[in-house]
Formats: sequence, structure tokens, C-alpha cells
Amino acid sequence: MAKVRCEWCIGQEIYEKYHDEEWGEPVYEDQHLYELLLLESFQAGLNWLTILKKREQFREAFDQFDYQKISKYTNEDVSRLLNNEKIIRHRGKIEASITNAKGFIKIQDEYDSFSKYIWKYVNKEPILNSFSKLNQVPSQTELSQNISEDLRKRGFKFLGPTTIYAFMQASGMVNDHLTYCFKHKKSV
Repeated sequence: MAKVRCEWCIGQEIYEKYHDEEWGEPVYEDQHLYELLLLESFQAGLNWLTILKKREQFREAFDQFDYQKISKYTNEDVSRLLNNEKIIRHRGKIEASITNAKGFIKIQDEYDSFSKYIWKYVNKEPILNSFSKLNQVPSQTELSQNISEDLRKRGFKFLGPTTIYAFMQASGMVNDHLTYCFKHKKSV
């Protein structure tokens, strides 16, 4: 019997694999959380499929998403990334990845981990929504607005409320699998 999936991922193997194995699954490890933040910030204004197709090239270009290394990137690194045709070449987003890595480390220093900081917004438990139609899923919420505002105050860039909501979905802070999807969980 075929798996019944959320309609947004149907028809693209890379989307279906991402949906089945990652999207909505809780992520608590800081390195992975930074990866998702970086990728979501590059996705702003683009299709997520574009980012997924370039994910491995991003991983290679950005030192395996090592935020310690990225926080020390220089103008030469920015130039190197701007000339890398395998990734999204957007100066603002590239520079934001460096700024955000520095902010990420500051949050780790304050909270002992970025994970502790970000998961406190949902009391360390994923929010399980019960939407039956794709058009019911919000693009942002009051919570994503609050997180985005706090991150902006901390100097983060390219992480508005819509991008943060997508990050919350990707990191499993929010489970927005539609109620008919095999990944929708009755209780988390």
C-alpha cells in the first residue's frame, strides 16, 4: 500500500524523501539546527525544492555547516561564496550566514546551547497541529513573529516570521503534517 503524504511533496522524489525522513521530526542538535537556519535563510523568496537540490553543495561551500568556522569567515570567504555557482549567490544572505553564526554562538554562551534557547519557545515539546488542508497551514504565527523579533534584536538577519515558521516546521518544533498524512502524529 502506498504511503499517503502531505500534498505539497508529492511528485518529486527529493521532496518525498525530505518529507518522510526529516520534515517535522524534532531536531535538538545545535549543528543541525544551524544548518536548518542557514538553509531557511537562503530559501527566503525562493522555492524550498531549489534549496534541497543544492543542499550538498551548500554543505561543501559552508564547511559542513560548522558555525564556529562560518563565524570567522572573512571578505575572501564572502567572495569565494559569491563566485560559487553551485549555491545561491546572494551577498546579503551570505553575509547573514556569518552574522547569524556569531549570534548563534552568543546564544549558546547564554543558554548553554541554541537548542535550549529555541525549544524553550514550545516548552521543549513539538506543537502538533491538525490541519486537513494545505491552505489551512499558516505561513507564520504569533510565535514565529516573537522568535523572529527576538533573533532580530540579537542581530540575526534574513530570519523573518515566515522563515522562522518554516524553520519551526523543518526542525520539528511544529508538526504540520496534514491529518491524512502517514507522518501526522496523534500525540507527540
